[in-house]
Amino acid sequence: MRVRVLFFGRLKDITGCAEDWAELDDGCVVEDLFARYGRQFPALAAFRPSLVASVNEEFADWRAPLRAGDEVAFLPPVSGGTSRDFGTAIQDDIYEITRQPIRSAEIVAALKAPGDGAVVVFDGIVRNNSGGRETLHLEYEAYEPMALKKMREIGEEARKKFPIHRVAIVHRLGKLDIGETSVLIVVSSPHRAAAFDACRFAIDILKRTVPIWKKEFFRGGAVWVEGEIPRAPEGSTKPFSTPDESTS
Repeated sequence: MRVRVLFFGRLKDITGCAEDWAELDDGCVVEDLFARYGRQFPALAAFRPSLVASVNEEFADWRAPLRAGDEVAFLPPVSGGTSRDFGTAIQDDIYEITRQPIRSAEIVAALKAPGDGAVVVFDGIVRNNSGGRETLHLEYEAYEPMALKKMREIGEEARKKFPIHRVAIVHRLGKLDIGETSVLIVVSSPHRAAAFDACRFAIDILKRTVPIWKKEFFRGGAVWVEGEIPRAPEGSTKPFSTPDESTS
């Protein structure tokens, strides 16, 4: 059988490719597929304890069986599009991945409604330093279909947990300069407490589970910035326990 294999972040650097096709015997599981690449790229094998896998855009157990045509992605720890016209009010939540500057004010205006008593905004921006080094700029990449799916799941889960009205989650990819917005989360609600809680919940879970990675460029080099390993308990595709990390 033939499966499509995707690599992201540092794994892409190790293998020298973002995408590959693998021929496997029937009955192979995710672990077998990874072991095959691990033998080819020993540096990749060393990352096994800190990786998670996905099959067809859902987190998967390493023992999950594979079928012909599956899309398998190996995901390093996440670094903790299409343009839309936000000039007029819309009725739906907003989930976007874009390579254009995020128009925060327009998105906030689009989410407001007469019944809202509060709008809480998390505007994550690129800072000029990290780990004692001067940051020149960042580059973000994502497993885009899965990232959008997980962003929607976060919004849906926030709606279940808190009495909120609307949600917007927007993340930018590509090169970002100092001071630019990398991620925007907006929550509207009749009451401020729910809006604050839901916004904090959304950014915490996004930083932990959405497959987006950033590369930091500084004088003399560049590094992939890896945060927490996405936690996908056996039998679960929605790891929604809240972590401590909440900064961009």
